[in-house]
Amino acid sequence: MKVEQIYTGCLAQGAYYIVSENEAAIIDPLREVTPYLDRLNKDNVTLKYIFETHFHADFVSGHLDLSKKTGAPIVYGPTAAPEFETIIAEDNQIFEIGKVKIKVLHTPGHTMESSTYLLIDENGTETAIFTGDTLFLGDVGRPDLAQKATSLTQEDLAGILYDSLQNKIMPLDDSITVYPAHGAGSACGKNMQKETVDILGNQKKTNYALNQPDKASFIKEVLDGLTAPPKYFGMNVALNKGGYESLDIVMDKGLQPVAPENFEALAEETGALILDTRGAAEFHKGFVPNSINIGLKGDFAPWVGTLIIDVKHPLLLITDEGTEEEVITRLSRVGFDNVVGYLQGGFEAWKNTGKEIDEIKRITPIEFAEQFSDKSTVIDVRKLTEYSAEHIDNAYNKPLDAISDWARTIDDSEHFFLHCAGGYRSMIAASILNSHGIRNFTEIEGGFNGIKKTEKFPTTDFVCQSKTS
Repeated sequence: MKVEQIYTGCLAQGAYYIVSENEAAIIDPLREVTPYLDRLNKDNVTLKYIFETHFHADFVSGHLDLSKKTGAPIVYGPTAAPEFETIIAEDNQIFEIGKVKIKVLHTPGHTMESSTYLLIDENGTETAIFTGDTLFLGDVGRPDLAQKATSLTQEDLAGILYDSLQNKIMPLDDSITVYPAHGAGSACGKNMQKETVDILGNQKKTNYALNQPDKASFIKEVLDGLTAPPKYFGMNVALNKGGYESLDIVMDKGLQPVAPENFEALAEETGALILDTRGAAEFHKGFVPNSINIGLKGDFAPWVGTLIIDVKHPLLLITDEGTEEEVITRLSRVGFDNVVGYLQGGFEAWKNTGKEIDEIKRITPIEFAEQFSDKSTVIDVRKLTEYSAEHIDNAYNKPLDAISDWARTIDDSEHFFLHCAGGYRSMIAASILNSHGIRNFTEIEGGFNGIKKTEKFPTTDFVCQSKTS
């Protein structure tokens, strides 16, 4: 028997590949299925089942493409009602893969169809659980995402989740390995540990949600501090439940080079948003006017989903040459399938045609120290928890994920400085503000991490973020 965790850091997502003898199973596959097909071919095994723990909200699963390419059926837990052919398992139903078995444990609460898969080895020993978003390391799945699909409140769902954990997970042996669907950085939980694999006994000791004295306390603690989920989550659920276009088609459609001479016309014709995926260090020096910068080397897909929201919105890409396919793939993971082309030759080709370019004023932390005064306005676009932990005295906290709300309140007649933690998010914010005609600002390279090193700014006392989450 072989169990492999296939972890994708940019989504903080774990898929699982299980092999026994000449058969395999895959749990919660990502949108692009080629890596799974390569593994199957290398191991010379047949994919027998594709297991889905629930209708994922933060990424588009590869279940449909994988099933079409392999013929393997898709399995969901009880109460699931997808709009395509699947196996809807019963609670405690057993599936065999080679000499091992997978037992379905219906664990509703995060969503009503959520299920945990219990792996039983060749000797009949229960060895691992694949918990989806029911149980994370250090946390449990947020119970506020499925409300629109039910008549239940988030308190109701939290109570159901408590029962699932107490009745299905906690009685299992402490030695069992826990394989969750997500790790730290995912918006599906608020207190996840950095590790991606643990044993259940350790989670029983360290996971706050598993250490509540009663259901009422569990409900209170799990719901406390939950921020609003990204708005694209509901669209991803709809795609996972209703189906989507094959990634092969999406890739063919998006990998269309557009000459600089035709780029503006295509943007106007399609109403496409121009998405520049280069790094902040390059973007600020010059970019196509009105383009939005979300760097590929960062939490690219989640920020696209958070800030663009509509997965059907047409996109035109500006990329580092050679990364076009990776960009389209990572967009597809969160359902953004409507890429209509990319700038042929990249930004350099645009620049060489003599077309108009725009710039963002960016300075180093040392230059910031030289220009800063007690009359300066500073906007910090980090999350509230980061800001609460420590920030420049009198800085305003305006989190990036809410920029569509606060951008319209900015007085462009008053200059301000803009920063995040390291420069990734502040350049996203800078590009969005610039596209709204707000230009009287200076962005700070290296963000708060760089600012602190200068030791020239009054800051609040540091507070551990775990106490502010």
